[in-house]
Amino acid sequence: MGQMDLYFNIKDIFRAPRLALSGKKIWIFMTGNLAGFVSYWILTYFALFLANMPVGDTIMKYGLYPYLFGNSVPLFSWCVYFFGCALWVIAVLLSYAAVSRVTLKQLKGNDFFSGNDAWSYVHKHWHPVVFTSVAILLIIVFFMAFAALFGLICKIPYLGPFLYTLPYPLYIIGSIFTVYTGIVFIISLNYAPAIVGTYEEDTMGTVFQSYAITWSQPWRIIVYNVILWPLVYVSITLFSWFLHAGVSLMNHVFGFIMGESLNNIFSFSTSIVFPDTIVTYITYYLSMVDLSYLLPNVSSMSASLSGVESLSGIILSFFLFLMALSVLSYGCSVIAVGHTLEFIIYKQKSDDDNLLERKDEDELEEEDDDDFNFNDDEEAVENNDSDDSEE
Repeated sequence: MGQMDLYFNIKDIFRAPRLALSGKKIWIFMTGNLAGFVSYWILTYFALFLANMPVGDTIMKYGLYPYLFGNSVPLFSWCVYFFGCALWVIAVLLSYAAVSRVTLKQLKGNDFFSGNDAWSYVHKHWHPVVFTSVAILLIIVFFMAFAALFGLICKIPYLGPFLYTLPYPLYIIGSIFTVYTGIVFIISLNYAPAIVGTYEEDTMGTVFQSYAITWSQPWRIIVYNVILWPLVYVSITLFSWFLHAGVSLMNHVFGFIMGESLNNIFSFSTSIVFPDTIVTYITYYLSMVDLSYLLPNVSSMSASLSGVESLSGIILSFFLFLMALSVLSYGCSVIAVGHTLEFIIYKQKSDDDNLLERKDEDELEEEDDDDFNFNDDEEAVENNDSDDSEE
């Protein structure tokens, strides 16, 4: 396939759901989300264990979705818990960079760029994905600490009021820049993986690009994201509806043969993966996709399950969890593809730089290899000619 033709305007954002609907991209996010979730799950239960809570009781209480909020735990437990949260966020951001790389290659016409190739790229370029937002946050901390230091100096008797009023314009400039940097920090969380995946920047370069697009493209950032997030919502809804339709059809077919046993197994599995507290929270508090239609009538489950049904239900819950994770991963994929398209548009609009025509490091390495092989062939031909002349 050849290079995809982009409009380099708002029309391209509507391509995000279709481009994101790729088994390769969804699988990349499923891998990252699963690794992040397992890390979060283990560290959260470890944090509860450090708070002298019995592991068996906490697993019975929280199941697949443990959390610390609402519990009285020591500070060290909170540190372990938030470290687990950070690992999950980092796993998602690295997956985002991998999907952004795959998207760039797809837009260039390279559909053979695999998920393993994308992870290999992320392995070489993970530092800016993780540390860009940290670097911007450190800039904010530096200015806040600098302001606090001057606040202490201004407490000097007699001289302090003058030290506050005379350089007041400098304080205002520093405050405005700090507020602007706070906005850049939010922008970097959304676009840093896309910048790394498409523009191959290091940490300082990604920080610069974050400042640049925030300054040069503020209205496009707002308008494009106002369009993108409803697209994410609609995409997740449709994707989950198709999963629901498939599960319902399969349950009707198998239920006609298996009868009550299937209902017991499926009800037990969904009670593990979709507990009422989680479904209620997502549906009513976050106003996200209503997952309740994925649940059967749990109350119809028999009072007791056989050992075989219990084991089968646990196995089935693993696959239902992967289905739920695929819905989340598709939503993440739409976001990643959408922000990648947005950054490509920003660079075209601000710098007249078409990233689809810009040769990336993989293409440059291939050219170097071709040149090297060509030179070797020339040398071999010259050597053969010299040997023939000597004879």
